[in-house]
Amino acid sequence: MDVLTENFSLYGKGLLGTVELTGYASLLALGLGVLMAAFRVAPVGSLRAIGTVWVAVLRNTPLTLLFFAVLLGLPRFGLVLPFTTFAVLALGCYTSAFICEAVRSGINTVPVGQGEAARSLGLTFEQTLGAVIMPQAFRAVIPPIGSTLIALAKNSAIAGSFSVTELLGTYKNLNELGYSIIWSFVWIAVGYLIVTLTISAVFNVLETRWGVPR
Repeated sequence: MDVLTENFSLYGKGLLGTVELTGYASLLALGLGVLMAAFRVAPVGSLRAIGTVWVAVLRNTPLTLLFFAVLLGLPRFGLVLPFTTFAVLALGCYTSAFICEAVRSGINTVPVGQGEAARSLGLTFEQTLGAVIMPQAFRAVIPPIGSTLIALAKNSAIAGSFSVTELLGTYKNLNELGYSIIWSFVWIAVGYLIVTLTISAVFNVLETRWGVPR
């Protein structure tokens, strides 16, 4: 217990870093994921190709390798940003591939007749997708998106290896100070539980209100 009480500010700083990484990367992942899902079902072949390549590359690339590519590769092209920003880009882009597939699977659950009826009323593809298809698909994808964002929160631990302030990285300081590594990791695990259970609770509420009835 001493390791927590004597280093509460250190744990708090790490927890805040993890929450910020998770929050910003989640927003990026949701935005890109929905966009790429729209590309994958678009009637334009070039857009479908972009969505397919995006998912295929990111979903099959190890996240650690993606961190190296973003944090060490982009500065070589003159793009110099804070490491935290680079970490958000890596986490958000990687997770967006999984969000895309979850949303696309939700779109596929919507009966084809819904889209045909919308088009018969003169709605464009964008209007049909935004006003008819997506609202119905949203109900089916709440659980998988929640699980994906929980995975994102845990994946944020990789950022600590690249000088980004987050929860797992606190063990290095605690180890140098001579604290028990076991108890250090116990409280780190508690911190991750707080983050993941909060995400789970939010999506349980969303599923209760708007999810598909069981």
